[in-house]
Formats: sequence, structure tokens, C-alpha cells
Amino acid sequence: MSISYTTTPKEDGFRMPGEHDAHKEIWMAWPERSDNWRLGGKPAQQVFVNVAKAIAEVTPVTMAVTAAQYDNARTMLPENIRVIEMATDDSWMRDIAPSYVVNDKGERRGVDWEFNAWGGLVDGLYFPWNRDDQVARKICEIHRDGHYRAPIVLEGGSIHVDGEGTLYTTEECLLHESRNPDLSREEIEKVLGDYLNIEKVIWIPRGLYNDETNGHVDNLIHVVRPGEVILSWCDDENDPQYEISQEAYKILSEATDARGRKLKIHKMQIPGPLYIREDEAGGIDACDGMERAAGERLAGSYANFLITNKRIILPLLDPACDDAAKALLEDVYPGYEVVGVDAREILLGGGNIHCITQQVPAV
Repeated sequence: MSISYTTTPKEDGFRMPGEHDAHKEIWMAWPERSDNWRLGGKPAQQVFVNVAKAIAEVTPVTMAVTAAQYDNARTMLPENIRVIEMATDDSWMRDIAPSYVVNDKGERRGVDWEFNAWGGLVDGLYFPWNRDDQVARKICEIHRDGHYRAPIVLEGGSIHVDGEGTLYTTEECLLHESRNPDLSREEIEKVLGDYLNIEKVIWIPRGLYNDETNGHVDNLIHVVRPGEVILSWCDDENDPQYEISQEAYKILSEATDARGRKLKIHKMQIPGPLYIREDEAGGIDACDGMERAAGERLAGSYANFLITNKRIILPLLDPACDDAAKALLEDVYPGYEVVGVDAREILLGGGNIHCITQQVPAV
């Protein structure tokens, strides 16, 4: 059974592990929103299939699919990928699935954050979002994992942890007026400490340029291992990303983590810059919240990769930069296999491979 706990993970001796630890499962959700995914989501669906296949070779994958798309998804996905009917509002599993915590006894529980579609009525990307807000609890029910309902609005992509007490996030997102305006930075840190059992928060000022999530940290950095991070980098002083990356580098290079380590920082060049093309914008239904017009700058980043069970699924975004990104990851992750998947269709929807996946840790 899936117990709903009224205590906190910290009280109960649970902590959030790093993404480099072993995974039991990866969850994804099927894209079909026609005001976000072009041509009714058909091009994106094929890319989600490609990502799921690349993951499933090393980690079991479950795809959450609405009733209307169940037959289509089941036909498109190979038999080794589990397809479960589940109502969602869109397909950003990183942000709507539980953040899992584990203890030293081999137990696992989920943290179910409040979700408001990246900004609620202030600057959220769509309305309603109630079905997305139910997903975390449903996943815990399916795995028969106990869960906690955390008392703040938070998306999984807005945090990175190292598994040893350090959490990375951006001020732009977690301190945004559309998330938890009644809470101070210190009060937010307290909740993060209670629900993820982290000891230190490293605050980076801003996320990637033009990221419509209010600057999620997972589009800017990735934690390689404790004491080591990858940072999205830009050498062009005329690019608005240049100043953001410089600012982040200064913060990270002056920081120490929860164990007192200075950070090793790997600079990973961003692709592009990349923009929405006329033909791409033409296939997207009009909506209030999301900017999908031709010429809109895309928040492209190679840091938005998934690491699972000794394999990295890397978004391929720009033929001029893809090979360098792959080479950097192969250097930083010796013994890991780096698999690239053409991911422009995911980027057009507003995120990338890390954003559409969420891991369930092995215990």
C-alpha cells in the first residue's frame, strides 16, 4: 500500500540520492498537447519513442499516456516499455513526478510537490494543471511507495542534488513571485532541508536565457558527482547567455558544497543560438501562456541530459556542437556510454531530455 506520511523525510531518516546512483525505473509522459507540440505532437511522439528506447536498454521505462492516445502510444512503443493510462496536462515528467528519497534500510518514498504549471495564475504556461498535480501521487501508488505532500510549489527540474547534502537551484525560479511568494529564501531552504534532507543550498542567480520555466537549474547545470558540475557556457560576449554563464561560474567557483569541497566546473558550450522556424511555428495551435512564434529564441542546452545506470542520453541539437558535447561527457564520465538522440522536437516544446524523464532510485 502507499501510505501518505504527515512527518517529513528528514524526521524519518530519508534523503534524496544523486542522479548518478542506480535507477530502478524511468518515467515519461506522452506528448499530445497541440498548443505546445507541433502537428498534434506527432513529430515529438517519435522523438519520445527514440528517447524511451535508448533508456530502456539499461533501465526499465514506463510511459504515462492519456486514454485518447493509449492505442497510438502502445503501437509506437516496443513491448519492453510499459504503457500506463494516466491523465496528464502535458508531458514534463521531471516536473510533475515525485522526487524520490531513500534511507539506509533499503526503503524508498516519494516527495509530492505542489505543481502550478510553472507560475500558476501569475505566469503559468497553461490552465488547468490539476491532472499534472496528481501524477506524483499516482506514481507512488503504482510502485506502492509511501509519499509526502510537500507544502511548497516546486518542479523537479528546478533542483539538482549531489546525494551528499548539497542542492543547487536558481534564485530566478525558486524565489519567483509565481512560486512561493509568502516564503523567504530561508523558509524555502528549511522546507528543502526537511523534505530532501539536504544541508546546503547553492543559489545560482539565473537560469538559461529565455527559459520559460523561470530559469530551471537543470537547463543550466548538471551535477556530475559530488563536488563536480557541468555548466552551460557561452563565449560570445554579445549573446545574452554570456553574462548569465559568467555570473553562474563566479558563484560556483567561489562556493563549497555541504562537505566543504571546492567545486570542479566543466564548461559545456551551448548549441546555436537556435530559433523556432516559420514551418515549425505554423504547426502549433495558438495559446495564452507559451511563446511559440517564429524567430523565438530556444533555450537549447546540452546540460539537459539524462544519466541512468552508466548510460547518458544526450540531446543532439546542433551539428556544429553535438560532437564536442559528446566528447566532453565521455571525458567527464569514464566508463559511461553516451548515446545521442536528435532532440530538437523536445526543445520546440520548451525543454529537453532531462525535463521529460524522472528516475525512481533502486533500493
